[in-house]
Amino acid sequence: MKVDCEKLCPEWPCEQPEEFKNVWVLIEAFEGFISEPSLQMLTSGRKIADKLGEKLVGVLVGYRVSGFAEEIIKHGADEVIVVDDPGLETYYPRVYAHVIVSLARKYKPSVILAPATKRGRELAPYIANTLKAGITADCTDFDVDESTKDVLLIRPPFAAILLAFIKTPFRRPQIGTARPNVFPIPPRDEGRKGEVMYENVDVKLEDKMKLLSRKKLHRAEVGVEKAEVIVSGGRGLGSPEGFKLLENLAELLDGVVGASRKAVDAGWIEEYRQIGQTGRAVKSILYFAIGISGAAQHMIGVREAGRIIAVNIDPEAPIFTQSDYGIIGDYKEIIPALIEELKKLKEEGPKALEKYKST
Repeated sequence: MKVDCEKLCPEWPCEQPEEFKNVWVLIEAFEGFISEPSLQMLTSGRKIADKLGEKLVGVLVGYRVSGFAEEIIKHGADEVIVVDDPGLETYYPRVYAHVIVSLARKYKPSVILAPATKRGRELAPYIANTLKAGITADCTDFDVDESTKDVLLIRPPFAAILLAFIKTPFRRPQIGTARPNVFPIPPRDEGRKGEVMYENVDVKLEDKMKLLSRKKLHRAEVGVEKAEVIVSGGRGLGSPEGFKLLENLAELLDGVVGASRKAVDAGWIEEYRQIGQTGRAVKSILYFAIGISGAAQHMIGVREAGRIIAVNIDPEAPIFTQSDYGIIGDYKEIIPALIEELKKLKEEGPKALEKYKST
């Protein structure tokens, strides 16, 4: 279908949407690993590609990354485009964006998806701006308008009360990002086959561009994304001292401490522990929400959690409608009692398990 956009687009005439095809996922590979958020984006990419009747293509840019191409295919890609160049050993957003833009102008993908990691959040706007394409950040889902074949980029607006369905019918490619852990990693298929295409792009480093230093974060600073048990606190704790109690509980459960945005904004705990729409998305087996009201912005980050246990003094708190188990009361009384009970169970060991099996 030809789009009559002469009156709608100041840069008309432009290339028509039907001239673009295939869904791209930008794959991050560095320090000998593929980032898990990149593989997670293959899940949403596969969904869109199947609905559009197009191929899912992984785009792998870096130095000494060619060996990852087959792994990307085994996780669902039909094709992989590789640019492996010594000039890409150090990540510079302008340089990486130049390479990806050059590939996009040659192959004309209809969709480009990227993980909203620190690199992805930085790189995707460079690409969108150069290609004069729209971009929707922090999507929680993707779909396709069957009547127009436009991709629907779905995300919560600022208040997170409703979902916004965004599409860009007059420009290609359509670009979207999603935060880590919003989608699962697609299962690995050892027998899956696909095509690997190697491209050479002129990598130009600016004279003034130089890496001055690099700091490797300690494991504790990385965040809460991979934790199986999270004990999270909110403004209802009343003070930063409340988090010391939560740390004791988390230690007993071999878990980590998380927080709501209000607790972080109050300066009670570090930003990297923040969970929610503007923080991290988690998929823990067990999630404690202590002194957290249950606002939609926070719950977006825990929608993949297995079990949610809420502790709140307010019986009308929205968290109780979204939790599996709820305790109404003062956490200063409930959490110490829970800690004591857990300590007893640990001391009893296997006997405690048999006790609870028999009841």
